[in-house]
Amino acid sequence: MTDYQAQLNGIRQQISHLDGELLALLAKRQGLTNEVAETKIKAHMQVRDAAREEALLIKLIQQGQALGLTPQYVTALFHVIIEDSVLNQQMLLAQRANPDNAQPLNRVAFLGDKGSYSYLATQKYFARRPGELHEIGCQSFSEIIDTVESGEADYAVLPIENTSSGSINEVYDVLQHTSLSIIGELTHPVEHALLVATDTDISQLKTLYAHPQVFAQCSLYLSSLGLEHKVMDASSAAMAKVAELKDPSVAAIASAAGGSLYGLQAIKSNIANQKENHSRFIVIARKAVSVPLQIPAKTTLVMSTVQKPGALVEALLVLRDNQINMTKLESRPITGNPWEEMFYIDVEGNLQDGPMQTALEQLKGMTRYLKVLGCYPSEQISPTRVAAAKALQQ
Repeated sequence: MTDYQAQLNGIRQQISHLDGELLALLAKRQGLTNEVAETKIKAHMQVRDAAREEALLIKLIQQGQALGLTPQYVTALFHVIIEDSVLNQQMLLAQRANPDNAQPLNRVAFLGDKGSYSYLATQKYFARRPGELHEIGCQSFSEIIDTVESGEADYAVLPIENTSSGSINEVYDVLQHTSLSIIGELTHPVEHALLVATDTDISQLKTLYAHPQVFAQCSLYLSSLGLEHKVMDASSAAMAKVAELKDPSVAAIASAAGGSLYGLQAIKSNIANQKENHSRFIVIARKAVSVPLQIPAKTTLVMSTVQKPGALVEALLVLRDNQINMTKLESRPITGNPWEEMFYIDVEGNLQDGPMQTALEQLKGMTRYLKVLGCYPSEQISPTRVAAAKALQQ
């Protein structure tokens, strides 16, 4: 071993030691935020305090600058830490409000098998929940719904929309006919890559395997390749097929993280039309949950309006007049009723809150059909904002 190698190894050992200390400190910090959550439960306080978060981040930026760290580095680091703290506090509050939901085993149905985006989203969501995770892969959205309705699974994780390809209509259609309730949501980054099982390159490829939504999300890049597309029921099925074939002329389109579970390697990454590509998932169960008022909540409604000009506008004005923000509006055909639509609406609001209760009463009197599909904690955590001028003050 050369002197340089010995010196490098010594420095790396110090870094590894510091990494361990950082992890221990982060775990200690997380424990303290859990104590904060317990205090907020007793005092009925809101989870987030924007003014305190801003003041904290300003102080940390200034401390970081004194240590030679850039404001961008400190901000990015503590955005992650604050988001984790908020999500953990929300989870504890939700658990206290729904004690009957705590169970030693969470049986969760999702689309595909290990490695699919739904699988990765399931792992992410239930990592914060107590209890062992039992995964149940399904081949269709209808099968997922049936698995929960029959009691074979306790929960299901369903993709509902994507920032690139838009809404997933099949999911809206199955929601129209189920008695299950939406109890949660999460967003998960979608990072499509070309995955292969053997040493090869793009010029050798002839056939691609992927879910139809994935093909749609990567259409711009794929149009330049001119390869045959083989549609699969899930990304996991595409990866399994390529792993089975071990053919240098075939590739799957999925995440590199999922591909590693099948022994696949990425030969081209970030091929989606939009580089900031995220999917939103909903979590459903047989029983609705109670969302404490301290937690930012969303409510999903489905309704059909009377057949007259302006009926939908009148319904939406009810939301505006009650100061309720609508985040999503989706229409789907009503089966058996040509040219009639069912409207799915996501709003920011809690069913226990006065404005939401007033709005629902008003909507009941002016719609032909109205149903609450679920009220659930919002896990879309907006980053703490700091004015640049404040951050630079010493």
